[in-house]
Amino acid sequence: MATVAREGPVERSPRGGIFARPSGTTGWWSWVTTVDHKRIGILYGATAFVFFLVGGLEALLIRLQLARPGGHVVTADEYNQIFTMHGLTMIFLVVMPLSAAFFNYLVPLMIGARDVAFPRLNAFSYWAFLFGGMFTYSSFVLGGAPNGGWFGYAPLSTEYPAHNMDFYALGLLMLGIASTVSAVNLFVTIINLRAPGMSMFRMPVFVWMTLVVQFLLVFALPILTIGLVELFFDRRFGTHFFQAGAGGDPVLWQHFFWLFGHPEVYILILPAMGIVSEVLPVFARKPLFGYPVVVMSGIAIGIMGFGVWAHHMFAVGLGPWANSAFAISTMLIAVPTGVKIFNWIATLWGGQISFKAPFLFAVGFIAMFIIGGLSGVTHAVVPADYQQTDTYYIVAHFHYVLFGGSIFGLFAGIYYWFPKIAGRMLSDALGKVHFWLMIIGFNLTFGPFHILGLQGMPRRIYTYPAYAGWSFWNMVSTVGSFLIAASIAIFIFNVVRTMRGARLGQADPWDARTLEWTTTSPPPAHNFEEIPVVHYVDEFWHRKYAEGEDGRLAPVVAGGGHDDLVPGDEQAGGHGSGHGIHMPSPSYFPLVSALGLPILSYGILYSPILVIDGVLLLLAGLFGWALEPSAEPEPATEEPIEPGAEG
Repeated sequence: MATVAREGPVERSPRGGIFARPSGTTGWWSWVTTVDHKRIGILYGATAFVFFLVGGLEALLIRLQLARPGGHVVTADEYNQIFTMHGLTMIFLVVMPLSAAFFNYLVPLMIGARDVAFPRLNAFSYWAFLFGGMFTYSSFVLGGAPNGGWFGYAPLSTEYPAHNMDFYALGLLMLGIASTVSAVNLFVTIINLRAPGMSMFRMPVFVWMTLVVQFLLVFALPILTIGLVELFFDRRFGTHFFQAGAGGDPVLWQHFFWLFGHPEVYILILPAMGIVSEVLPVFARKPLFGYPVVVMSGIAIGIMGFGVWAHHMFAVGLGPWANSAFAISTMLIAVPTGVKIFNWIATLWGGQISFKAPFLFAVGFIAMFIIGGLSGVTHAVVPADYQQTDTYYIVAHFHYVLFGGSIFGLFAGIYYWFPKIAGRMLSDALGKVHFWLMIIGFNLTFGPFHILGLQGMPRRIYTYPAYAGWSFWNMVSTVGSFLIAASIAIFIFNVVRTMRGARLGQADPWDARTLEWTTTSPPPAHNFEEIPVVHYVDEFWHRKYAEGEDGRLAPVVAGGGHDDLVPGDEQAGGHGSGHGIHMPSPSYFPLVSALGLPILSYGILYSPILVIDGVLLLLAGLFGWALEPSAEPEPATEEPIEPGAEG
């Protein structure tokens, strides 16, 4: 049995002094100081879900305001704040961090690694995300939230005198730091820490999509960062980057924003595509059809995503040559997306389908994403886009892609991997009720937006007259939004009920295919007793089944599968049975460093003293981070860890 260095109650070594690393493994403080990728994944997921509820409440307020002509639920300025924060929340505080939750928890397990490459950097990314979200939302009690739209178009975003859009710029900069350091960490983890035998084309599709997303983040976020810095300088320091009257160009902001914004669409959707590519083969009991093609199409989407941004700007007046070029690129990027859809359908064809909740959400993703994709292709037709661009038709399109796509895909992942994370199985019956309520409510909410857009209802209006003829479909949409809310309430009930129940008695309830299911549910702190050796794409499946002479699958006799190590493999893995496994020690300093960011940001807005405090705290955290020992200097006791014990 492998052993893990485990320490006792929280205490500090007298030899470690101020740089001693915390040694507690239980209690709330252990979550504050954790560097375990699994706990950080859970923190990401729980925090993002709280923001999801907040963003959902904002959406309900929007729908209540627009349910009837001349609505008075909120004022015009309040509506602008709510609809801006709804967009920022769902994109930067929900879908991105929910995807990061899956990345953090699953990627090391799926590639057969003990942890991520830089555990403390991983913790820092979470705290920077949390403080960035809290900083942005604190604007509601400090004079007003961002109110220039999630896209922050100049000159509106530069001219509004209050601090609303300052919170926008500084909050997104903070969230960009969190995403960038996380991207570097995950990129290095996937490239360098794969298990022996796991070549690039033996990685699960979800890991491939994770890798592509990190590539997009590393190259797209700096573009947004430049734009945000220039926006903030225009607002606070009198520069004129986007001031047309002073020689600047407000369209430059749109180029910055959408050159980031369209890769961002794929940052949001590729994780869901990876999840669906893992879920469908399990519930069809078939390998993924065309694995190399699915991988290459994901890579193609990532690369081509940088070449279509100006289709958001066809009405700006870029000229026929630019519009034509981006119209063609917009049509072409639909090709690798279509390839994925046909591969998913081929995976299901002839399979032994099991209609469990994860499968339903995965199929719901495909159906809703097809609708969103087809409406998106119509935007490649420049004359049609001229008519659609500022109407609710566009709102329908991106909600079908980002809610019907990303959120449905993420829920497929939640239901699928919940037993791995919690060691308990969510109720499948309640999961199906959740799915059907959500998909009906979703289509009732956003389907009418197509009609409203074609009838001429503009985007970003807070009220409308009765004679416009938009009342009926707006009321239908509002009813649908409350059905979505009811479905989320059922999901929450399902989670609470499940967490109060007994633990699952098996580690592999779905008869899954990938490495994360080879370990206990939930996994131990060190993930694997021995680093696995990989021979196939679906390594775990091949350990369980072999093809008989008649071509049918038959269970592998215990001890006769591919999990047997060949001579020398245990050396390649770096750890063998019976050796002590050292895991990274907890640390205070990622939290301390990240806490300096919001204090610095408040200082920029309100007080030079806070600027100094924030900088000092940030530097102190980084200084302590650099000098703290790699592990607690006191000798740790070696205790055996039973399979399934909590880390």
